[in-house]
Amino acid sequence: MNEKFAILDRLLFVLKSELEFAIPVAAIKVLTEAIDQDNASTMSELMATLDEAIKKLKSASFCSPVPIAAGCDLFQRFVTRSSPDFTDFSAFKSHIITRGQQFVSKAGSCRSLISNLAVQFIQDNKVVLIHSFSRVVMSALQLALTLNKQFRVYVTESRPSSSGLQAVKTLQDSGVHATLIMDGAVGYIMDQVDLVLVGAEGVVENGGLINQIGTYQIAMIAKACNVPLYCLAESFKFVRLFPLNQKDLPINTPLIMPYISIPDIKGSPPTHTLPDKEQLCSSLMVENPSLDYTPPNYITLLVTDLGVLTPSGVSDELVKLYF
Repeated sequence: MNEKFAILDRLLFVLKSELEFAIPVAAIKVLTEAIDQDNASTMSELMATLDEAIKKLKSASFCSPVPIAAGCDLFQRFVTRSSPDFTDFSAFKSHIITRGQQFVSKAGSCRSLISNLAVQFIQDNKVVLIHSFSRVVMSALQLALTLNKQFRVYVTESRPSSSGLQAVKTLQDSGVHATLIMDGAVGYIMDQVDLVLVGAEGVVENGGLINQIGTYQIAMIAKACNVPLYCLAESFKFVRLFPLNQKDLPINTPLIMPYISIPDIKGSPPTHTLPDKEQLCSSLMVENPSLDYTPPNYITLLVTDLGVLTPSGVSDELVKLYF
């Protein structure tokens, strides 16, 4: 690999500069650039470069390894499948670069396809609960608004990232009637909710999902209250993982971290904070896992750019992709 091409720095730059890019798309863009700038002269050298680049991307500590793995595995599978079709190395390399660039340029249309499918579930006078900030969920809700549908949205605060603050502000700026609630209030308001919409960091082989921490408990409460839960996710987030429980998640995020006070949506100091350090027991520790796993039996349907799928349909799509 070209030593001047620092792949982790490039990934971080793409994520910061292309805010609409999902992590798998950013990973594919960076891998395409790495191949374009590489000096390999044979297919075997190019495959070695790709393997090294993927290994480095999967070691990134600044984002979740699940969507990184989804993008890297998808790109690697495409390269592996394409190699037998070419005897000329230059043509092979050019094909890989062109297809990678095309994928990145067309990835944004997946969000539009999903929104057009998901909007049928958002009916007039319905109450929607969303968790965390998902671009594809935002897109679906904003599309429903442009279609003059009347609905209300509850948004969880989504600690520890507090990404619900961003979601509720985005919705309010768009003209959606959105209300922020504490994560612990989900059970309290669920009997007022008609449907739950969530995004995903990754959709695993059995149709379950890996998403912002708290998704699992929301799904359990929704199931107990007979409220349908729909996951909106692009197919490039399908990942070849089969977790059996929370401990099976390939997450490098530290579980023990200091308590962080988050300001409210207007930027003023938080109403409630923990006592001063002097008042705390010196052994106090706070667990803040970032993601959790929701089994497929809690998911009503997955709305994807491949269509509306049952959880079992995900494994069929992965078989088509990898076998």
